[in-house]
Amino acid sequence: MRVNMITLRMHTSGSEVLLAAADKDLLDMKFSEGRMRLEVYREFYEGEDASEELLLNRLSMCSSANLVGREVIALAVKHNYIDEDCIIMIGGVPHAQLAKM
Repeated sequence: MRVNMITLRMHTSGSEVLLAAADKDLLDMKFSEGRMRLEVYREFYEGEDASEELLLNRLSMCSSANLVGREVIALAVKHNYIDEDCIIMIGGVPHAQLAKM
C-alpha cells in the first residue's frame, strides 16, 4: 500500500460509531453504474491521513463502516473485515459497507 493514500473520519451518534474511509484520490468525485450512484464527499470522508495500522485500529473500534476505493477495500478484505462477495463496483470503484452485530 502507498503510504497515507487513505483518509478516514469517525462519526458518532450516541453509542454508534461509523467509520468513513476512502482512497484520498477519490475525494469529491462522483461515480455511477446503472441506477447506483456514489459521491465521495470530502466533508464525510476526509479526516485523518491513514496508514494500514490506523485504518485497522479504526475498523476495530467502529460499529459500522462505509468504505470506498481499491486501497481501503483491499486492506479490509486482507484483514477479514469484509468478504469479497460483499463488494459492489460503482463506475469501476469498489464500495462496501460493514455492520457489526
